[in-house]
Amino acid sequence: MGTLVTVPLKKRMDMRGILFDLDGVLYNSEEQIEGAARTVRWVNENGIPYLYVTNTTSRGRSVLIEKLRRFGIPAKRDQIMTPCVTAAEWMKIHGDGRVALFVSPKAIEEFEGLALLPEDSEAGAAYVVIGDLGDAWDYRTLNRAFRILLSDPESVLVALGMTRYWHAQDGLRLDVAPFVAALEHATGRKALVFGKPEATFFRAAAEKLKLSASEIVMVGDSIETDIAAAQQSGMKGILVRTGKFRPSDLEGETIPDAVLDSIRDLPDWWTGV
Repeated sequence: MGTLVTVPLKKRMDMRGILFDLDGVLYNSEEQIEGAARTVRWVNENGIPYLYVTNTTSRGRSVLIEKLRRFGIPAKRDQIMTPCVTAAEWMKIHGDGRVALFVSPKAIEEFEGLALLPEDSEAGAAYVVIGDLGDAWDYRTLNRAFRILLSDPESVLVALGMTRYWHAQDGLRLDVAPFVAALEHATGRKALVFGKPEATFFRAAAEKLKLSASEIVMVGDSIETDIAAAQQSGMKGILVRTGKFRPSDLEGETIPDAVLDSIRDLPDWWTGV
């Protein structure tokens, strides 16, 4: 299959759990990647614990579940970890005050139970939450987030992941990080990040699987937010040559534990074929 394996077999035999990225690994936007459903079916048949860990913030888990099911890939709510979910849970426990949401309408469901700032307000939020708004980003919207942050020196900038770009149907598109970086620069504040590449996100995934980090492999298409971040958290990282992958990804400091042509090659890597 043209699969490049760079980790010894004995190391693979130590692997007990899998983290799957979604966009770029199981599908590209609205198109399934060949072999994705078959691979996830193989994982289920072999009783391997797994989670879907994604920085997708343009939709909630119910939308993601329906999308995966259209591709023949099973998923339950508690199998999906997103920055929206982890950020909302954290704010419900630790937060106090209104939340200004800059997320897609399809993702708002994950923030139920929080006190939300009205969309026409430019002040009065304890948290300013930045997600992927896609084409809805414009100067007025970004400037509103800036004004809310400046209105209160105690307000917290919350980043739903720090992915720089992703692979859409029409090509590469900006993701959350560039807009967070603009607000960090303009306000002089550092964002509180939920999602990849934060180590807390990977630790939470390990706890959810009830496995140690060293027993888990992360499968992703981003050399930075998937592979490097997983390795820094003590996990193995498998890079797939789909999604946002570029040959130049293999020329940097991060060395994946394996590089596969696509997700369809995972069963052979796992079994040492």
